[in-house]
Amino acid sequence: MKPTVMPIVATCSLLLAACASAPPPAPVPAPAVPPGSAREAVANLAAASGSLVSGRLVLVPMGDGVHLTGEIGGLQPGSQHGFHIHEKGDCSAADASSAGGHFNPGAQPHGRAGHGAHHAGDADNLVADANGVARVDVHVSGVSLGTGTANDITGRAIVVHAAPDDYRSQPAGNAGARIACGVIRVTR
Repeated sequence: MKPTVMPIVATCSLLLAACASAPPPAPVPAPAVPPGSAREAVANLAAASGSLVSGRLVLVPMGDGVHLTGEIGGLQPGSQHGFHIHEKGDCSAADASSAGGHFNPGAQPHGRAGHGAHHAGDADNLVADANGVARVDVHVSGVSLGTGTANDITGRAIVVHAAPDDYRSQPAGNAGARIACGVIRVTR
């Protein structure tokens, strides 16, 4: 090699050697999520039974169950409404009857969540504000999201009823017509 080329070759060789010895960057750890579970799902509720009720809920696994947050509008101001997770993820019927009954993998009687025996899909009544909007901030214990187990609510439906749930009447709390329905879909 020519004498002027030697220093360039030597410099390039040293730079390549330095790059090769640098450790690769550490991988960014993924968020802690149990195997087979989801981190988030949504349910976009559409009107049923001729109502104008609609909304969007976000579902996140939390502690012993799943936490639901969001808003549902088009309700009568100050009204109360039964609110349940139903067994089938099918809102295709005009009256949302295609969603089936309350989600109940444990074969329990209908009741009030946190107050004795109840369906896994039972939740407290929604209450609309003066503008007809119900702000949802509900924790449903004993269910999971994206686990594939018997208590998994992925692909099931959330239903809002026309009347309040009395928490006693069998099999569904005498909550009346289904006025909104949305399927629970995992987003991540």
